[in-house]
Amino acid sequence: MDGFWYILHIYSGHEKKVKVNLEQRARALGLDQEVCQVIVPTKEVVEIKNGKKRTFERPSYPGYLLVQTAHELRADAPNEESQQSWHLIQDTPSVMDIIAPLTEAEVQHILNLSTDEEQQPAPPMVEHAVGDKVRVIDGPFKEFPAEINAIDEGRQRLHLTISILGRSTPIELDHYQVEKI
Repeated sequence: MDGFWYILHIYSGHEKKVKVNLEQRARALGLDQEVCQVIVPTKEVVEIKNGKKRTFERPSYPGYLLVQTAHELRADAPNEESQQSWHLIQDTPSVMDIIAPLTEAEVQHILNLSTDEEQQPAPPMVEHAVGDKVRVIDGPFKEFPAEINAIDEGRQRLHLTISILGRSTPIELDHYQVEKI
């Protein structure tokens, strides 16, 4: 990871677009040896919406990118490649400013913080036990009473039995879709 690292302040929500645009512009202008890496630190986020769980990546630091260059970025640098790199980055759409140079240790710290958040274990499952009586609070069986038959802790799912029209029906739900009665 030799070179010079900088934080770029960009429009929030444009992280991936700016990364791709900056890499393409560097290649097109023959500066891909000068602009070595463009990194969007991301973290994995789990969202529960309408009773459905989905996982996606979100920037760890919205509105900011990390960029590594071969030379120091300065508009008045004696090196022509440095000047061209500086102008390339400053003139990229959605880039507002080159904030600050970073040390290798700072870059590693930022990247480790992003990955540490991703590697945290899943939140512990709500305390339920086999045989507990619960009420479904989300999904097509909302408000139905149920009984827990089994718990799949690996997937954080509950195997339940509900009564529909007098018949015992097995269903499987996430732990957050039920509450104790």
